[in-house]
Amino acid sequence: MTIARWIARHGHFQPDKDALVCDDRSWTYGELDRAVSATALALSLDMGIARGERIAYYGLNSAELLILLFACARLGIILVPLNWRLAAPEIEFILSDCGVSAIFVDDNYAPALAELSPDLPPENIIGIGNNIGGFRAFSELVDVTSDNREDALANTGALTDPLLIIYTSGTTGRPKGAVLTQEGIQVNAANSVHMHDMGNTDRVLSFLPMFHVGGLNIQSTPALQCGATIRLMSRFEPGETFDAIEKFRPTLMLMVPAIMQAMLNHPRWDAADLTCLRSISTGSTDVPVPLIEGILARGIPVQQIYGSTETGPVAIYQRADQARSHIGSIGQAGLECDVRIVDTNGNEMEDGQAGEILIRGGNILAEYWRNPIETERVLVDGWFHTGDIAQRDGQGFYWFADRIKHVIISGGENIYPAELERVLNGIDGVSEAVVIGQTDDKWGEVPIAVVVRGSTDLVENDIMAIFNNEVARFKHPRAIVFVDQLPRNVMGKVVVEDVKAMILAL
Repeated sequence: MTIARWIARHGHFQPDKDALVCDDRSWTYGELDRAVSATALALSLDMGIARGERIAYYGLNSAELLILLFACARLGIILVPLNWRLAAPEIEFILSDCGVSAIFVDDNYAPALAELSPDLPPENIIGIGNNIGGFRAFSELVDVTSDNREDALANTGALTDPLLIIYTSGTTGRPKGAVLTQEGIQVNAANSVHMHDMGNTDRVLSFLPMFHVGGLNIQSTPALQCGATIRLMSRFEPGETFDAIEKFRPTLMLMVPAIMQAMLNHPRWDAADLTCLRSISTGSTDVPVPLIEGILARGIPVQQIYGSTETGPVAIYQRADQARSHIGSIGQAGLECDVRIVDTNGNEMEDGQAGEILIRGGNILAEYWRNPIETERVLVDGWFHTGDIAQRDGQGFYWFADRIKHVIISGGENIYPAELERVLNGIDGVSEAVVIGQTDDKWGEVPIAVVVRGSTDLVENDIMAIFNNEVARFKHPRAIVFVDQLPRNVMGKVVVEDVKAMILAL
C-alpha cells in the first residue's frame, strides 16, 4: 500500500472529476491515474530505477512534478525536488550528496543543467517542455497512449518507504536533506484536511514553489488525497493570480507574508471578487498582524500554520473558526501531533512561559540523509527539537516568539526579535522591519532595528518614542538603521544572517 492509491482510488470513484489544471491543460482523476501508471512503468522498465534509488526534479511547478511524486511512491523511489534558486555549486552538492540515478529538468533550467554536466548516462536526463536541448523528452518516455504494460509493473513501494528528500536552506555549512516517508506525507495530509476542513468539492490555487514542503504539502498533496481540484501555477505573479482567482474560483489558497503584501498592494485588490475563498492560509515566518487584518477586512479568514521542512510541515495550526478570535497565534497542536514547550534542560514549561517547541508525530522526518550526527541532535526519544521558541496560553493556543539562534541575550536578559518586530510592523510609515543582535562591549549584545520606510517622513525618534509604551526598556532597539529593502529567500522569509552582513558592511 502506498499513497499512489489516492490517485488510483479517485480514478475509480470519480474518473471524470478534474484533478489538476496546469497551464492550458487539465487532468481528470482517471487521466492522472493513467499518467502516474505510465510514468511508473517508464521509471521501472525503461530506465531501470529500483526501489530506494533517488531521482531529481529541476524546474518550476508543473503537473509532471506531481505525477513523478506519485509514480515514485508506487515504486518506492525517492524524489528530490531541487531549489532552482540555488547556485550551481549548491545544486552540484545536492546531486552528489543524494546520489541521483536520473534527473528530470524543465526547459527553463535545461541550459543550467547542461552547464553542470552531471555524472549520469544521457538517457537518464529527461527534459520536460518544448525547449529541452539534446535531452530525452518526457512526453516520449511517458506515453499513456502506447501499449499498456500495467501487468508488468510491480507495486514495490510501501508506506514506510522514504518518498522525499527536501534539502533545507542551511545558513551555515552544507544544506541537510530531510527525509520524509510516505506515511509522513499521509499523516501530514490528515493534519491539513483537518486544518482546512478540506473535501472533494474544494478548489485549491497553488503557486508557492514545490521544492519546499510548504508549496507541496500544506494544500497540494492533501487536496489530491481528498479528491479536490488543484489549479497549479508555475510561479507567483500578482496579476496572473488575480486572473486565476477570477476564472478558477478557488476556495483555498496559501500565501507567505511577502505574497500577502504583494496582493494587498496590487491595484486590483480592492475590487477583486474574492467571495469564492473560504480561507487563506499563511505561515513560513512570524506573520505581521496588519497583513492578516488587511485580508480579514475583505471577509476572508486567515489561518496561521506553524511547521518546518522536518515536520512535513503541518504541525500546529488554526482552523477557520479560530482565525478571527486568535489573531497572531500560530494555533493549536495538530490532529496527529503532540507538542511540548520545554526549557534548555528539557523540563516542561508552564502556560505563559517561553520555551523551545518540540513536536512528535508520524509526519516528522525519518532522518537527515546520510547525516546521523544532525539526526541524533534534533530527534530525541521521538521528539523533534525545532529550535523555535513559543509559549502556550491557558486555552492551548501557541504564540511564536522567535528562533533560538535569533534570541538576543543582553545583560543576561533574553530579548526575542519577533516581539520587537511586531511593534515595528504596527507603526505607520514602516513598510517592514527586522531586529538583529549586535555585539556590545557592555551588554554582550543589543538589539538593532533594520527598517524599510513606507514614508520618507519617518525618522528614528518617531520609532523610538513608540517603544516607550510597548515593551520593557531593556528591550528597546539601541539604533534604527533604514534600508531600501530586506534580503529574502524564495519563500519570502527574511534571511537574518544576510541582514547582519548587510549592516556590518554599512
